[in-house]
Amino acid sequence: MKKKNRVIKGAQGRPLLLDMFYNTAIELAPLIIFCHGYKGFKDWGAWDLFSKALAANGNAVIKFNFSHNGGTVEQPIDFPDLEAFGQNNYTKELEDLDCVMNWAEATYANHPHIDVSQLTLVGHSRGGGIVTLKAAEDSRVKTLVTLASVADFKSRFPKGSDLEAWKLEGVRFVMNGRTKQQMPHYYQFYEDFIENESRLTIRTAAEQLALPHLIIHGDADTSVDLKEGLALHSWHPKSQLLILEGANHVFGSYHPWVSSELSSYLQQIQSKITCFINNLG
Repeated sequence: MKKKNRVIKGAQGRPLLLDMFYNTAIELAPLIIFCHGYKGFKDWGAWDLFSKALAANGNAVIKFNFSHNGGTVEQPIDFPDLEAFGQNNYTKELEDLDCVMNWAEATYANHPHIDVSQLTLVGHSRGGGIVTLKAAEDSRVKTLVTLASVADFKSRFPKGSDLEAWKLEGVRFVMNGRTKQQMPHYYQFYEDFIENESRLTIRTAAEQLALPHLIIHGDADTSVDLKEGLALHSWHPKSQLLILEGANHVFGSYHPWVSSELSSYLQQIQSKITCFINNLG
């Protein structure tokens, strides 16, 4: 069963879109909520096929667009709303995730095929940092999976004269290599982080985790270095670490994904996540 582009309210009442996948042949499948990364969206690359594969193998899956990721209800792919993108920040993404969790809990509370009480958060890249923070502060999360995850947010902000210039000008731009858009970040992004730094420090969250945590990282990742996955593992020693030899940041996928098959890395990841959730290793 696949339900695409359901609209719910996210951070600051802004709409966000989500997709739902589940298998009607399976009773009470554990629920996975998937969070995309920076300059990402729920329909990027092979994420749709990846979600279908997880559902086919016994999971229910929700993936969604963060409300301020730059997409719109009418155009959920790519970034038609750069103003919203510029107004995004980490606390808004945490609020979005909370909205999705609350919606799922209310909508599927007595569903025959979905067990919302067995909740796994899965996050890619920046989304991995978001789900780590959320797992540490919300007891509804039972299992955590991070894919090519960042281990620190603060280090990604500019420093010195670049930070001063950002404050003075109020906005800085980052080129999107694929779409060629100049994507804005307003200075509120940094201000919001500093105001909420204790909550938004991934190391603090990781050290507090008491739930099962699977960390997956490629050793050929040029966007988020493997050392960040190793740091996450060191902060939560009971976590499992899977290093994929030769895997890049997106595990052999790209956008648009034209194949009917997942990359070999994503096939392996799908199988590993399913086994991990079911305590099979």
